[in-house]
Amino acid sequence: MIKLYTDAASKGNPGPTGLGVLVIANHHQYQVTDTLQLADNHHGEFAAARLGFSYLLEHFGPQQTVLFYTDSRVLSDAIGKNYTKHYQEELAALNQLIGQFTTVVTQWIPDRENHGAHHLANQALKTLE
Repeated sequence: MIKLYTDAASKGNPGPTGLGVLVIANHHQYQVTDTLQLADNHHGEFAAARLGFSYLLEHFGPQQTVLFYTDSRVLSDAIGKNYTKHYQEELAALNQLIGQFTTVVTQWIPDRENHGAHHLANQALKTLE
């Protein structure tokens, strides 16, 4: 079982955006960051999730059970309902990745429980300043 935490941090809305991914697998932590030159926070949250699931596919393969944690209600609701009014393209791209795994359980968590991914997103954002 793999735990995946993702987050995005934007300066401006839209603006430069940092993406943070924290993976906990086999008693090890893996940290991944990336940036977007211009995005709003919701697009950033979807991008961070895609980054996380892409990382898992590349490094662990699809035969995994993934517990996915996000502090984005928009993202967790979109995955749960398989619908979003404004982010259809982003959800479709994310679903292509999620669909490759054996099992994915998505859970919304409050900001205070997503410190690792949040810190990574802010670190990535600082590289754009």
